[in-house]
Amino acid sequence: MTEPTLSSRRTFLKKSLVIGAGVAAASSLPLARSVHAAGSDLIKIALIGAGARGSGAAVNALVNASHKNVQLIAVADAFRDRLDASLQAIEKECPGKVDVPDCRRFAGLDAYENIMATDADLVLLCSPPGFRPMHFDAAVQAGKHVFLEKPVATDAPGYRRVKAANEQAKTKALAVAVGHHLRHADGYREIVRRIHDGAIGKLTLLRGYFNSDGVWNRPRLEGQTEMQYQVQNWYHFVWLSGDHNVEQHVHDIDVCNWIAQGHPVEANGIGGRSVRVGKGFGEIFDHHFVEYVYADGLKFYSQCRHIPGCWNNFSQNAEGTNGIANLSGHGDTTLITAGQEPQRWRSKVEGHQAEMDDLFAAITAGQAYNEGDWGADSTMTAILGRMATYSGQVVRWDEAVESQLDLAPLNPISWDSTPKTKPLPDGSYACAIPGITKAF
Repeated sequence: MTEPTLSSRRTFLKKSLVIGAGVAAASSLPLARSVHAAGSDLIKIALIGAGARGSGAAVNALVNASHKNVQLIAVADAFRDRLDASLQAIEKECPGKVDVPDCRRFAGLDAYENIMATDADLVLLCSPPGFRPMHFDAAVQAGKHVFLEKPVATDAPGYRRVKAANEQAKTKALAVAVGHHLRHADGYREIVRRIHDGAIGKLTLLRGYFNSDGVWNRPRLEGQTEMQYQVQNWYHFVWLSGDHNVEQHVHDIDVCNWIAQGHPVEANGIGGRSVRVGKGFGEIFDHHFVEYVYADGLKFYSQCRHIPGCWNNFSQNAEGTNGIANLSGHGDTTLITAGQEPQRWRSKVEGHQAEMDDLFAAITAGQAYNEGDWGADSTMTAILGRMATYSGQVVRWDEAVESQLDLAPLNPISWDSTPKTKPLPDGSYACAIPGITKAF
């Protein structure tokens, strides 16, 4: 999925700044921690991970439709040049809303620790997903409200760490949002509500697709350590991205879990790589197909692919005894019920903006807001699928969530750390082999 440029986001926002429908997980419980400086309604935010999605999330937060007095006060990223370039772009899109002097620009793998020491009220966690559990845990310990970009982990130990930290966030009444923007698009909310109300009858099958040409691939630079290369080229390493079905296809997986109102209990699948071969392509697959099974027997066929020149599709589809629902990942939804004309909706506010509008509405109103549990469960569903495609085995949820396979390098993580994944003598990387690779 190609990210819109910051300028295109801004153009869209000028045309249509409408609050997303409802506030997720809202209740009458007040947020225990004030987000306003004494005598001010200013909400200070900080960004960890200044790539394209991080920059976009920061802009969405700064121009949210629910609370205007928001300021970006600190940024951290593994690489200083990317941090500076991101800040320039954000300042251009949001003049007057950025106050990040050099003393609050932090670079390096431990830069997130400096963010936690600032007086930011809300932190946006947008670094590579392999770092998300560590960053979320630190943010909760520091008493910050949190936005976690999806996915929230890349392995089962990371999933468990996120779930544990989220329980602490609840006890501290901290707002926790997860970047599954489709749940905030009003067209999606309308059609899923109708599905849950029985519009298409009893569900018989779910299908989800994230087929595209693929993503960027950054070359190794002279003098880089192996850790520097892998972090810069993070999408192509499982410990950092989780593979395509975890990093991107998790959007479709999350929508299908939302429709099914739960997570699967087992998965089996096939996958491999056809074009991501040779030097410079990391270790991830370029295609996956997974059959998920929910507790009531409902099946979800999950398909994702990164191969140019093939059929591309980003959608989720629900079939029932009385009709079908088609949901496009770009905001269009269609409901076809037996004997009736198709009903169509297009989201009025782009989902990335709507999720920030909803988050700031809850924070400003002092309402409880926590998307951590279902966000983590959707990530674990994607990890479950990867376990199935990598191993070629049927993998059950209860076994998967207890897996002790930790993909991350040993702590502390630094530029001199040695990743568990290492290049072969020719510079290529081995990938999983179904039938040989173990699921756990």
